[in-house]
Amino acid sequence: MSEGAPAQRSGARAASASSVGGSGDRPELIRAVPVRHPWRWVGAAVVLLCVALLAQSLVTNQNYRWDVVAKYLLDVRVIQGVGWTLLLTVLSMAIAIVLAITLALMRQSDNPLFRYVSWVWVWFFRGTPVYTQLVFWGLVATLYPKIALGIPFGPEFFSINTSDLVGTYFWPATLGLALNESAYLAEIFRAGLKSVDSGQEEAAEALGMRKSVIMRRIVLPQAMRVIVPPTGNETIGMLKTTSLVLAVPFSLDLTFTTNAIANRIYLPIPLLIVAALWYLVITSILMVGQYYIERHFGRGVDADSPAPVRVQPAAHDTASDDAAVRSRTGEGDLPGNRGAGGDGR
Repeated sequence: MSEGAPAQRSGARAASASSVGGSGDRPELIRAVPVRHPWRWVGAAVVLLCVALLAQSLVTNQNYRWDVVAKYLLDVRVIQGVGWTLLLTVLSMAIAIVLAITLALMRQSDNPLFRYVSWVWVWFFRGTPVYTQLVFWGLVATLYPKIALGIPFGPEFFSINTSDLVGTYFWPATLGLALNESAYLAEIFRAGLKSVDSGQEEAAEALGMRKSVIMRRIVLPQAMRVIVPPTGNETIGMLKTTSLVLAVPFSLDLTFTTNAIANRIYLPIPLLIVAALWYLVITSILMVGQYYIERHFGRGVDADSPAPVRVQPAAHDTASDDAAVRSRTGEGDLPGNRGAGGDGR
């Protein structure tokens, strides 16, 4: 009875195999049919149609006056306007970043006076329009004709005319843009600093690190991953906000220069296209720089920027090195460390 049981089980397996495979053939593969997406093709066709209509309009419409655009795209006055616009953007953002870091640290300070001053600064410059602030900076020479240093209600030791400081209104425009931008960047930096776990600061303090070292070596490198994207966005916004410095008035930027040329030749549309093309070129360059900065500070965190791995080959110890290590540690002299052969291994 026990000898027949294995034979019966083998016969049952053979029967099941023949019934599934059909006389020992392989099972048929599954024929997977991909999901159809007809509306994607419809959407792509609509987009291509719109692009073709727009391209046709740009080429065939003579009112764009592409010949005038080509003539003034590399004009000397336009290039100078681009240079002044870039200078305004760089200096304003540099001053705004320094002020914003200071304001963010003051907002997180234990001193209530620092926190209150920082809050009032952000409240005022975020609550008033940038155009109004620029107009105010343009009228600073009217409000304060002379800046003096001395004893209040007493003699003056030093004084200077404000109109001499204003000059071409470059610095009032720069300060107006920087002070307004510092309020927005301060909140961005504060959010970045708060994104770092406070336990890391506590651990660093427990190791005896100074607060300045903790901020520079631990907090800021991690906070930059949160700070860089909105700061890059604010930089691009600052580039376009420079078109409002006419309120100061500063008359050497790109927007004012192209408007002046358009008013002289009575063709505003081509000069608007010239300004728009230059803004697009500068914005594209800034976006490329922002991408690489984000990838640098996002190493090891973001999926598209993995951390670099440095593989070092393992060192091969020679017999003399092994003997030197045993002689320094005394490992081979301990009775408990000797194996059956008595060689200390």
